[in-house]
Amino acid sequence: MSLPVERRSFVPEVVWVVKGGRHVRLSRREDPEEWERLVDSEDTAITTKLKDGMWPVSSSSAPSVMARMIDALDLESGMRVLEIGTGTGYNAVCLAALGAEVVSVEIDPDLADHARGALRAAGVRRVVVVTGDGERGAPSHAPFDRVIATAAAHTVPYAWVEQTRDGGLIVTPYTGEGHRAALVVLTVRGDVADGGVVGDAAFMPLSGQRLRQADLRAIESRAGLRLEVTASGQRSVTT
Repeated sequence: MSLPVERRSFVPEVVWVVKGGRHVRLSRREDPEEWERLVDSEDTAITTKLKDGMWPVSSSSAPSVMARMIDALDLESGMRVLEIGTGTGYNAVCLAALGAEVVSVEIDPDLADHARGALRAAGVRRVVVVTGDGERGAPSHAPFDRVIATAAAHTVPYAWVEQTRDGGLIVTPYTGEGHRAALVVLTVRGDVADGGVVGDAAFMPLSGQRLRQADLRAIESRAGLRLEVTASGQRSVTT
């Protein structure tokens, strides 16, 4: 699928690109041609915020990856969608343009404010941005037909399962036992969510689920990985 909205209006005026092994500031005002080239790319993720001047903590995902994830949602017009990780607001506006009612949770207040401003400027009314911890979901807005995360989990929060209607889907990047960078689709049946890997997806982790580099290197990706998430925990198996 192709995305229904261009991302230009949602990418900040200042972003960061890697040159010579380090992140370099790129300003739309100072270098408009390079900024436009980067934003127009369908296969480039754009770093939008650094921590301590060097560690990426937020980005605008490559549109091609976003399209695959949205396609995996099997979205229908009128569905209520919980998005974990608002970022720039671009993914949320694409979901809304496809007919979804979106509640998006962003842990970083500055990013949440940017997204609200961009959505307001674009005249988008079908998205609510909540500042909070996405691992807790948005219980006051539940239940949801779909959940989509834009950050990787090693343990799928059970709150997402609790807040999803029976038969609903959870689409999330996964970096944990059994796979280093997977896109996982889980189906909720009663109080259990289960499913497997549908492709690759390398994403920054959820804020509360960062892994040490040694733990990341130790992960071995296995074919046929499936996850089951219950109130008592998460189980991974290989089929």
